Amino acid sequence: MVNESTQLITTHTGFRFAVRPVNLADEPGLTEFFAHVSHDDLRFRFLSGLKVVGHDRIVALVAVDHEATENFLAFDKENGTMIATGMLACDPKLERGEVAISIHEDYKHRGVAWELLAHIARHAEAKGVKVLESIESADNHVAIELEREMGFKAAPYPGDATLVLVSRTLGPAAV
Repeated sequence: MVNESTQLITTHTGFRFAVRPVNLADEPGLTEFFAHVSHDDLRFRFLSGLKVVGHDRIVALVAVDHEATENFLAFDKENGTMIATGMLACDPKLERGEVAISIHEDYKHRGVAWELLAHIARHAEAKGVKVLESIESADNHVAIELEREMGFKAAPYPGDATLVLVSRTLGPAAV
């Protein structure tokens, strides 16, 4: 679980967790993790009716280049349980980055999503990413509200009324 790039984070509720970049050895852990993500949250994360995260998707989540794409894993500091995953996928110029987060159903409402999104935003900004965005189901009111509270702006997704594009400017141009 812990390596040299692990960071400890404390949420507003006092919950402490460790976060680090994914590695290839995390494949079994991610498979187990997604067994503890609700069906609605899987639908929101993958924008489909997905019931089980299959092997090919898990491989894509661990086989990242750590440059344009990073997947951060969060672990309960007390027992080592994987509690969240947060993916950042940037365009080739590292100007825009898309984020997607999933939380273990037993660890919701503890501030993990807020702090993981903040961690990803800091990482993206340090890379020079100018705009951080997420494509959300219009039904995912909790995520959209959290992102708004963090300074993201919501807009209709072009060509699909069931989706919302939330985005935030990073860096010196940020308000």
